[in-house]
Amino acid sequence: MQKKLSKLLLLAGTFMFQACAAQSHLVQDELETITKENLKYYLYYPEDYFASEDKDFGLLLFLHGGGESGGDIKEVKYNGPPKMLAEGKQFPFLILAPQNPHAQKWWNTDAVVQLLDSVVNTNRVDKNRIYLTGLSRGGSASWELATQYPDKFAAMAVVCGMTPLPYAHWIDKNMPIWVFHGDEDEVIHVEESDKMVEKLRAMGRDVRYTRYKGVGHNAWGRAYTTDSLYTWLAEQKRIN
Repeated sequence: MQKKLSKLLLLAGTFMFQACAAQSHLVQDELETITKENLKYYLYYPEDYFASEDKDFGLLLFLHGGGESGGDIKEVKYNGPPKMLAEGKQFPFLILAPQNPHAQKWWNTDAVVQLLDSVVNTNRVDKNRIYLTGLSRGGSASWELATQYPDKFAAMAVVCGMTPLPYAHWIDKNMPIWVFHGDEDEVIHVEESDKMVEKLRAMGRDVRYTRYKGVGHNAWGRAYTTDSLYTWLAEQKRIN
């Protein structure tokens, strides 16, 4: 009996020692981190920008997909509005098209907003007419930006992006949204957009949804050549 009692006391002491040892290694500290990002970008000015010195313009922020990440800046012109600009298309607002410098990383959305703010503050941009769009990885980043900066954008168009459903609760309830997706997308399944649109509509949000039948991941080929998209964007304005 005495041996059992001794073993129990020894075991209890061991546990207490281990607990104290664990506590002694729990250290509280802090570190201020600094993350730098080098963002190359294209900036388009409408034809009448320099002839209208007293006029403010809207601005469209475009975020490309993973295929254009980490390469030559010229690759940004492969898809979306930059491609249309290279082909001679004119737009009624400025277009800011940065490049994600990392081939295998998500967009650094904080860095993108720093760039956006710099461009807005150094040009004649109406801060109530800043629009957001992106495709694939850039579409996912667009959803993220809309949740992190709900007071910044007047409207958003997302093409085949993925998003966690809880994001719906953080998006500005007054910001109109247009979603595009192909129903045969094997990279980012169409259910990503289906569920998000359903959730937003159930919350009473203003959401348009273009669901392309028989289209795979490259929904942007049709979405960004939809002229009514740009007319719709240009009509939107934030009411503060």
